Amino acid sequence: MNLLLMIITSTLIVSLISVIGVLTLLLKEKLLDKILLVLIALSAGSLFSGAFLHLIPESMERISADLVFIYVIIGFFSFFIIEKFLYWRHCHTAKCEIHPFAYLNLVGDSIHNLIDGLVIAAGFIASPKLGIITTFAVILHEIPQEFSDFGVLVYGGFEKYKALLLNLLTALFALIGGILGYLLGAYALEISYLLLPFAAGGFIYISASDLMPELKKDSSLKNSIINLAFFAIGILLVYIIKFIGPA
Repeated sequence: MNLLLMIITSTLIVSLISVIGVLTLLLKEKLLDKILLVLIALSAGSLFSGAFLHLIPESMERISADLVFIYVIIGFFSFFIIEKFLYWRHCHTAKCEIHPFAYLNLVGDSIHNLIDGLVIAAGFIASPKLGIITTFAVILHEIPQEFSDFGVLVYGGFEKYKALLLNLLTALFALIGGILGYLLGAYALEISYLLLPFAAGGFIYISASDLMPELKKDSSLKNSIINLAFFAIGILLVYIIKFIGPA
């Protein structure tokens, strides 16, 4: 099979994983409301651990530690600026219909999916076998991530169907990354390593500054324990997937 066709097929499969959020649409409205904070907790845990257990260590394989953490800080600060702009643009005169963290999540997810596409392309350029293994590993971490991302978007104010559509659109950045990676050839992996710490800074910001404070608003002991458990599950999932194959 043609190399470009294999890359496009693989990244399209990864992109379509985002429709896992459609399962949430089948839930009753009251049940969906009950599990939204659980999805926020799962997302917060996976973003936080994804930055420290996956993105930063991966980037350190090719970039010096000092430079990696400079990029992490730049990513963190950039997401802070973006959120302040969104808040000023949409929330300074009236109540926010869509919370800025929902938009931030779309930005962070788009960058992450672009990196996934670049890495998948680099895998196939190296060998078809490595490309397939890489695609499988990406799919494994996309399933829980996209499901929790959908919850973040709904909790942030988007209607369910719009959240699903936006999730799919951001997922298509994997396809863009795959095509870009094919065009860049051997440089695809190098560029992905530069983007990894930037994305890590964004993930840390979203998790610590936006999602975790939302969890603190629920004062119920029972719900706090449940949310803490799913935060830990998010961390554990990323930790397990780290050892399955290349991400």
